[in-house]
Amino acid sequence: MTLEKIMGKGNFFLEIQDHGMKEQQKVNQLTLRLADELDIPLVATNDVHYIKDEDANPHEVLLCIQTGKTMEDEDRMRYEGGQFYLKSPEEMEAIFPYAQEALENTQKIAERCNVTFTFHELKLPKFDVPDGKTAEEYLRELCYKGLHKRYHPVTKELEERLEYELGIIIQMGFVDYFLITGDFIRYAKNQGIPVGPGRGSAAGSIVAYTLEITNIDPIKYQLLFERFLNPERVSMPDIDIDFCYERRQEVIDYVIRKYGADRVSQIITFGTLAAKAAIRDVGRAINMPYADVDKVAKMIPNELKITIKKALEMNADLRKLYESDEQVKYLIDTSMKLEGLPRHSSMHAAGVVISNRPVMEYVPLSASEGAVTTQYTMTTLEELGLLKMDFLGLRTLTVIANAVKLVEKNHGIKIDIDHIDDADPKVYELIASGNTEGIFQLESAGMKNFMKELKPSCLEDIIAGVSLYRPGPMDFIPKYIAGKEDRHNITYTHESLKPILENTYGCIVYQEQVMQIVRDLAGYSLGRSDILRRAMGKKKIDVMNKEREIFLHGDGNTVPGCVENGIPEAIANQIFDEMVDFAKYALRNECL
Repeated sequence: MTLEKIMGKGNFFLEIQDHGMKEQQKVNQLTLRLADELDIPLVATNDVHYIKDEDANPHEVLLCIQTGKTMEDEDRMRYEGGQFYLKSPEEMEAIFPYAQEALENTQKIAERCNVTFTFHELKLPKFDVPDGKTAEEYLRELCYKGLHKRYHPVTKELEERLEYELGIIIQMGFVDYFLITGDFIRYAKNQGIPVGPGRGSAAGSIVAYTLEITNIDPIKYQLLFERFLNPERVSMPDIDIDFCYERRQEVIDYVIRKYGADRVSQIITFGTLAAKAAIRDVGRAINMPYADVDKVAKMIPNELKITIKKALEMNADLRKLYESDEQVKYLIDTSMKLEGLPRHSSMHAAGVVISNRPVMEYVPLSASEGAVTTQYTMTTLEELGLLKMDFLGLRTLTVIANAVKLVEKNHGIKIDIDHIDDADPKVYELIASGNTEGIFQLESAGMKNFMKELKPSCLEDIIAGVSLYRPGPMDFIPKYIAGKEDRHNITYTHESLKPILENTYGCIVYQEQVMQIVRDLAGYSLGRSDILRRAMGKKKIDVMNKEREIFLHGDGNTVPGCVENGIPEAIANQIFDEMVDFAKYALRNECL
């Protein structure tokens, strides 16, 4: 927005700045004369590239990293004067004692710049429904049509589950979300674009299943809707959809045509400087010998979300080196200043925003990789109530589609990949042999060995195997295999766990099982059990301590607790510990 628009037509200003450069001071004197001669008011500003005065040097190092220079290069990009920080009103008054009116004009302009954001108010586009129908009626019609297509017979329990989900979806205002998603997935399938069967928590929705958004029966696999949409924790639904890698853009183009190019945008993502990367980049920028930098970088523990500060606390040798070597101290102090800052921006691999009005009315936009992107990341967009869809390009779908075409071409056999026999024993023999090169999630050396040991005989074994093969749940693998080989080896901490853990041989393998345990043993609602599941995954210790007490003894209101339900306190405590142990790693992965 121009100053003319802010202040009204005819209100122009001459700007004066002083960052400690002699050239600026000369220009300011001439600007004062020009303002006086032409009767144009002045405004005093300061260019801000970092917040604090002491950040000038780290900022120079960052410029070197971005431009591929070192601090010793004479021709490197730099900001002369070193005063490009956020100055206080007092500092500005000290710099411009001769231009009081310019400072007052700065304040006047600032007061007129007023931007507000409305958070958590949905900005979903309206889906065009057939004449004479509301969006809710049309969604229900599509769902019941799909229900009769998917299930034979359609039981009262199925209708009750569908109505329950529809009630929550309508109550939370997500009707258009499901209509929009179902529409572009139908388009993709009608165009012969391979679409994945579904992933993540959306697979727990019978609405998604009847709309053919997903192709996984939530009833057959005992999946819980509350993991996807929780009436006790209002948040945007999130459906990750896999498309053929080569034809994914066709679906995005369809969405752009349907809702308008100005209402659809890709999403920006930022690559940030992690601990080790910050050390190595700063080391190069300050021209520190590679061997010395490499030594420090290798002392940073290989731990998820590790920070330099945490590394100094964990590694005594690193701390000692930091305290005894001035060059290492400078390296680490500068790296800590830059750690976590954006290193570069790019386009999110999958995220697309669809808005009810031009996206630029809600968020700033930029151009990246030849496409329009938002300048806000997806988490901020969700907080602003904008609809974010994940259009994932999966090469495996492309490979499968090509294989189907080649089989038909070479052998005259047409395979319907959505209706293949998942009980074919020859397939499981092949997987158990470890000959799974190129098979999604089963191709690593460790996974091949695990499949040889597990000897899967049904799809549930593979699902459990993929879920178990990660840090934390791996500890349950021997127990799982022993139970599969001989059911006499299966043990339960308490008999009430048997109906929940019987299919996984007494092991906690899935997030849904955690939710079922707290529901069936302690009397939680599924909505509340999902909140506990998320708290465990995020290691919210204060929440978990409070919930442990409620799990044991209830909340004095709607949750009775394990003890009142006849489970001894010591046993209930042990069960809670087992859930926490499982959650340490497993709940980080929302695709389970």
